[in-house]
Amino acid sequence: MTPELLAASAVVMFASTVQGAVGFGLGMLAAPLLALIDPALVPVPLLASALALTLLMAYRERQALAFHEIGWALLGRIPGTFAGAGAMLIASERVVSLLVGIVVFVAVGLIGSGAALPRNRSTLLGAGVMSGFMSTTTSIGGPPVAALYHDARGTELRAAMSGFFAVGLVMSLSALAIVGRVRAEDLHATLWLVPGAILGFTVSSYIIPYLDRGYTQKAVLIISALAGVSVIYRAVSGNG
Repeated sequence: MTPELLAASAVVMFASTVQGAVGFGLGMLAAPLLALIDPALVPVPLLASALALTLLMAYRERQALAFHEIGWALLGRIPGTFAGAGAMLIASERVVSLLVGIVVFVAVGLIGSGAALPRNRSTLLGAGVMSGFMSTTTSIGGPPVAALYHDARGTELRAAMSGFFAVGLVMSLSALAIVGRVRAEDLHATLWLVPGAILGFTVSSYIIPYLDRGYTQKAVLIISALAGVSVIYRAVSGNG
């Protein structure tokens, strides 16, 4: 195992710990650092590692899964995913990342002001579209859907996000495969990153009891705001 892959696995472990405890955050925390270590680690190896993590989370939170709600977000993710894949072919990734970051900040501002959108079929559908687009273009797809669950119990948020991500990540990886963005070396790198995701999931189980004492909403706002900073920084610096 090379030093680069060892560092990448450590990054994924830390980011997986956050996502395992809150419900999202892996892409936002890991993508910029993995891109610095080796740009080839994003998006495919990171998305594949995230899939392993979310499957574990979905099983852990299975009793709180509500597919009658999250199904609408998954429906919206289908066109959003392919729109994101198309955007990568015809538009500047820097411009796309900048627009995504601005949208995330607007969402955080709405929640912080108390004017957040209600959670219903229409908003879940719209959040799914935006999440699919963001995940495919920047590896960060959590904030749109998490914003609608900002006032939910911790276990409900994690269950919704893990169910949504488990299916949505398969969509994103399939779309990237269709446009020729999945290579043999991506699968090799994934094998080294998945153990980090599993270790992070294990550690998150010890953090959850503390986070669920009323800190879930604050965690959603903080991580969403950091996601906006992350994608904007990558766009401005040219690291996206």
